[in-house]
Amino acid sequence: LRQLVAWGAAGAMVFGGVVPYIPQYRHIRRSQNAEGFSTYVCLVLLVANILRILFWFGRRFESPLLWQSIIMIFTMLLMLKLCTEVRVSNELNIKRRSFAAADSKDEEIKAPPKRSYLDFDLNYFWHWSKFTDYVQCVLTFTGVTGYITYLWLDSSLFVEALGFLAVFTEAMLGVPQLYHNYQNRSTEGMSVKMVLMWTSGDTFKTVYFILNQAPFQFSICGLLQVFVDIAILLQVYLYSYYPQKPVSHTVHPASTKAL
Repeated sequence: LRQLVAWGAAGAMVFGGVVPYIPQYRHIRRSQNAEGFSTYVCLVLLVANILRILFWFGRRFESPLLWQSIIMIFTMLLMLKLCTEVRVSNELNIKRRSFAAADSKDEEIKAPPKRSYLDFDLNYFWHWSKFTDYVQCVLTFTGVTGYITYLWLDSSLFVEALGFLAVFTEAMLGVPQLYHNYQNRSTEGMSVKMVLMWTSGDTFKTVYFILNQAPFQFSICGLLQVFVDIAILLQVYLYSYYPQKPVSHTVHPASTKAL
């Protein structure tokens, strides 16, 4: 019985992180509207899980946590693919934005654009028009951080700092959604089921870290993540029972609106 419970807990750790995004994915696919979901959530999780995998090479932790990171990366890429397709299909502005900026003259004559990573435009970061641009960004980040990790893998200080950075980044998972809701003064379009699953999953995960004596970085940042989840649930209550009029603000040319 004890072994079955251990296997169940490990399975929950591997796949439990993916479950909260199922209702949000279905909602976006059904409504063809991704405005209520911040794709910066995907960015945070991609960075956090890539760093966690690199941390594993320096300090071997529980294998379910490693598999959780791998599966989460693929899940976030699927979310990004859907959100990008939906946003582009609903976007009136025909101008295309890329990870590596294109030459405007090439666009005018409709020739294949000349692209260079030196043309990267920070104003349009994570607001690109093709899913392949997000993949290129993720691969570039993985390659750079992987190379740095390879060079400093023998440094225990670097490895511990990498582990803390990985779990701290994941702890900030809910912050983009928290800020997005605050900007809109509404939680419309955001799946409440997703946030409830975040809260229950993060609580379970934190307890799992403590009981299995995972690196201390995991437990501390797990608690922080639970507090952020609770803050988002408070927003749901506040904006549902005390609707607030959106505050008018100037829109940046690059569009400050979350995807």
